[in-house]
Amino acid sequence: MHDAAANNAAWCDLVCRAAGLPTTAGADLWWTSRRSPDGYPDAVTLRPGVRADEVLAGIDDSPGASVKDSFADLDLAPHGWSVLFEAQWLVRPAAPPTAADLPWRAVDRGTLPLWLEAHGSAALTPGVLDDPAVRLLLAADDGGPIAVAALNRSGAGAGTVVGVSNVRVLRGEPERVWSEMGLIARRELRAHPLVGYEAGADLVAPLAVGFEPAGPLRVWIR
Repeated sequence: MHDAAANNAAWCDLVCRAAGLPTTAGADLWWTSRRSPDGYPDAVTLRPGVRADEVLAGIDDSPGASVKDSFADLDLAPHGWSVLFEAQWLVRPAAPPTAADLPWRAVDRGTLPLWLEAHGSAALTPGVLDDPAVRLLLAADDGGPIAVAALNRSGAGAGTVVGVSNVRVLRGEPERVWSEMGLIARRELRAHPLVGYEAGADLVAPLAVGFEPAGPLRVWIR
């Protein structure tokens, strides 16, 4: 869970910095002092036991702000916050070197608008593509986009992991898309364990193809 939380915080940090926002990361907490892009938290806890006042001290906690409670142990309700959703961290060993069936390609600045349209979000800016540890993925054929996803590598040595996020399936079976995340991660960012999180019905596909639950998280909203 610690590696997964740190990886997710690294992704949120990149997205915020690419959008021109100031960010701070410590041993206990990552945060941005200005409101984060839509769909991204203003703070992420990096270990259990972080106090609520520590989490809220550095962020703009105006209505709409959100906090990723990585170990589901915060209580922000007394501060006027409510739970937006609960989710599960996911882990999976590195995939063996096999070929993918879907027509995946890494997105560049020219194809980023297509990725954003398929994803249904405008949160990512072209600067995220400058990080060599990041890949935005698009599977598309003559019928248009099939699926999109994002990968980001973090950590060092034996603690290196690749985060899987922003998976959206527009056509076809979600299980097929999730089953190829490890193959594409190995091809693009080398063989490392995968981490990520999903909630509710979106958990079904990754759990069906070998991802395992690693612990709960919670997202709070102001």
